[in-house]
Amino acid sequence: MPTLLSVNVGMPKHVSWQGRTVDTGVWKYPVHGPARVRRLNIDGDGQGDTNGHGGEQRAVLVYQIQSYRHWQQHFGRDDLGYGAFGENLTVDGLLDDEVCIGDRYRIGETEFEVTQPRVTCYRVGLRLGEPELPALLVSHHRPGFYMRVIHEGHIQAGDPIVQTRTGPGALSVADTDALLYLPDREPAKLRLALQIPALSPGWQDSFRDLLKSVDSPATVLVAVQATDLAWNGFRPLRVAKVVPESTTVTSIHLAAPDGSRLPAAHAGQYLTLRIPEAGRPALVRSYSLSSTSDAGRYRISVKHEPHGTASGYLTTQLRPGAILDAAAPRGDFVLDAGTGPVLLISAGIGLTPVLSMLYELAARDSDREIWWIHGARRPQEHPLATEAHALLTSLPHTHEHVFYSSATPEERCRAHAAAGRLTKDKLVALSVPADATAYVCGPASFMADMQHALAAAGLDPARIRTELFGVLPSINPGLTGQAARTPHQPPGPPGTGPLVTFARSGISAPFPGSKPSVLDLADACDVPTRWSCRTGVCHTCTTPLLSGDVTYSPTPLEPPPDGHVLICCAQPSTDVVLDM
Repeated sequence: MPTLLSVNVGMPKHVSWQGRTVDTGVWKYPVHGPARVRRLNIDGDGQGDTNGHGGEQRAVLVYQIQSYRHWQQHFGRDDLGYGAFGENLTVDGLLDDEVCIGDRYRIGETEFEVTQPRVTCYRVGLRLGEPELPALLVSHHRPGFYMRVIHEGHIQAGDPIVQTRTGPGALSVADTDALLYLPDREPAKLRLALQIPALSPGWQDSFRDLLKSVDSPATVLVAVQATDLAWNGFRPLRVAKVVPESTTVTSIHLAAPDGSRLPAAHAGQYLTLRIPEAGRPALVRSYSLSSTSDAGRYRISVKHEPHGTASGYLTTQLRPGAILDAAAPRGDFVLDAGTGPVLLISAGIGLTPVLSMLYELAARDSDREIWWIHGARRPQEHPLATEAHALLTSLPHTHEHVFYSSATPEERCRAHAAAGRLTKDKLVALSVPADATAYVCGPASFMADMQHALAAAGLDPARIRTELFGVLPSINPGLTGQAARTPHQPPGPPGTGPLVTFARSGISAPFPGSKPSVLDLADACDVPTRWSCRTGVCHTCTTPLLSGDVTYSPTPLEPPPDGHVLICCAQPSTDVVLDM
């Protein structure tokens, strides 16, 4: 009969790691005597990162003595005491390939239900000093699992473990883990997993997304980026026209040097340009397309930032005939093919991607209800306004609302603009249709306000899409006390390896031999990063690779989509440009 060998608890503490501080509860130690199990955890226990651990669905973590023996042999270690893998319950039996999601067990006075495998997390590797352990837990099919508490009570070491119910579907913990983290997953098993009520909501959401990618690949937005790239790396484009649009914005029309038609792009996508003339090493910047590409050319509209080296060159020095290197159009902020209402909402230069969407709607002679909502300071800072108005008047079902925050009454009257900034209250007052899909672009604070406003107006958050200029928000689970810093060159002597360029952050640095991965270099440069396992399993760090080649160590359990790279385990083998 399976037996409880140890109950382990530990409160979160701050741990130094790679020059940073991690708040983690992975250090667990045995309890002597009975322990009280409550709905959310065991008395004396806690979690540092409640986004990935803890809560009702992850109240207790279970790991088996059989897996301890496996890892003792694998690592050649004899120092693995109970709780070393961050588990609350060390058990004899309950193997991952035998226990199923939805199984229930009685231990002492308490009844539990199995809800999901362990989440891959770098902190278990941190605890044991084995950085590759998160990947190994998956590849060796020994993740351990979480349980929720059905009935509270006391438990203690030595209690027998009695199965009280068998979960529906007979989907084991190991098979569930493989469905999420390993390739060649079976659609039938994904559907089976979604029929198990006990499976935690987070894993259900992940499996729904995976099933969508299997059943309807075209509906997955990453497919637009990963499989629809018109070319690899950078190619030369000729500047066909340079057109001043306002006192601060200039449109640049780009064509193929040989006069051939450029591949079509999706409305809302962006181009990444490499601009050697603006600095050394060559500056790399991204700009949204501001019109459709149906003429076989691309147009971007660039705002001259006060201290922007790249934008300054493009808006004041660039001339027709010049050659710029460009990566293929990419981005998942793209217009859907539905028939419902569309809200195109922007502020400042954020109008460029939604203007390209308006062009596409006009090209289709769309009969969709279209709302154009834009905020600017004054007419002089409202580029392409005449174009937008002409497109809107050419379509049958449109609403145009412009807000000027610093214009004179006369200027507002001529532009039929409302006074003041476009705020949450003003957007709600427009009574936009609740069944619309919204596309929002502008400064980060503006987009946050608009998201709140649209939700208050009744829109489903899943139908609110945003495009952020600049770097994406970080995902760094467990790190604490992080002060936001402007990206910079890494400290110490410059590296001697291939040049790594972080396009959104404007940083280029030679890869140093002292860094095991591109992610470690990004951390050293304070480039905002997104990661969780740091061993190529969870794919949180998946990043578009604009040009160049990488190798991997460790090798990912599942490769990223084409045109992407897992920066947590990637090393550049040539100069690379990353969209981060």
